[in-house]
Amino acid sequence: MTTRRDALKTIALTTGALTLGSRLLHAQAPTEVPAVFKLPPLGYDYDALEPFIDAETMKIHHDKHHAAYVSKLNQAIAGAPGFESKPIEEILTNLDAVPEAVRKDIRNHGGGHANHALFWQTLKKSEKGKPVGELAKAIDTAFGSFAKFQDDFGTAATKVFGSGWVWLVWKGKKLTIESTPNQDSPYSTGGRPLLGIDVWEHAYYLKYQNRRADYIKAFQSVVNWDFVSERFAKAGK
Repeated sequence: MTTRRDALKTIALTTGALTLGSRLLHAQAPTEVPAVFKLPPLGYDYDALEPFIDAETMKIHHDKHHAAYVSKLNQAIAGAPGFESKPIEEILTNLDAVPEAVRKDIRNHGGGHANHALFWQTLKKSEKGKPVGELAKAIDTAFGSFAKFQDDFGTAATKVFGSGWVWLVWKGKKLTIESTPNQDSPYSTGGRPLLGIDVWEHAYYLKYQNRRADYIKAFQSVVNWDFVSERFAKAGK
C-alpha cells in the first residue's frame, strides 16, 4: 500500500525531473541570432520586369537567395563585435579590419547582401532607356558612346567564368567596367558600384537556361538609369 510519505516522495522526484528536463531543453535550444541586417523589400511586383526577367526568377532570387545571404551574414556578424552597427558597405570597404575567424563569411554573405540590395534598385522596365545628363557625358568620355559601353559591359558579363558580377564602377574619379567573382564587391577594391549585372545562374536559368547572352541582352531593357544617375551624382561629390 502506498503511504503518504511514498506519495510525497514520488511527487518531489517527478517535479525535480520535470524542472531538470525543462532546464536542459532550454540550455540546448539554439540561441536566436539578432537580425542586425534586414532583407530589403523588392520595391515592385515580381512580374514588373516581364518579359525580360520572369516573375518566378525574381521571387526565388529575392525571397530565397538574397534572404539566405542576409541570414548567414547575421550569423557571421555575431562573431565581429562592434561591426553590427556599421553599414555593410563600410564593412566591405575595409575587410582587413574584420576578425579573421569570420572575415570570409562576411566577405561572401555581406557581399551577397550588398550586391543584391543594390541590384533590385537598379532594375526597372525601361525599353530603350539610356542615361542622360552628367552620367551620359561621363559614359561617352569613358567608353566613346553609350552603345560602346553596352557592348563592353555585355562582353565582360559574357566572359565571367562561373558565377559573379559585372559592374559599372566609379573609381579613381572615372567610370570603369569591372568583374568580381562570386559575391565579391567593388567596395572592397576602392570602387563605388553604380550598376551591376548578376550572372550567377540563379539570376536567369529558369527563363534562359544556358543562354546567358540572351539574359545579358534582356538586362539592357530593365536598367533604371534614373537611379544609376542619382548614384553617379552622389559618387562624384
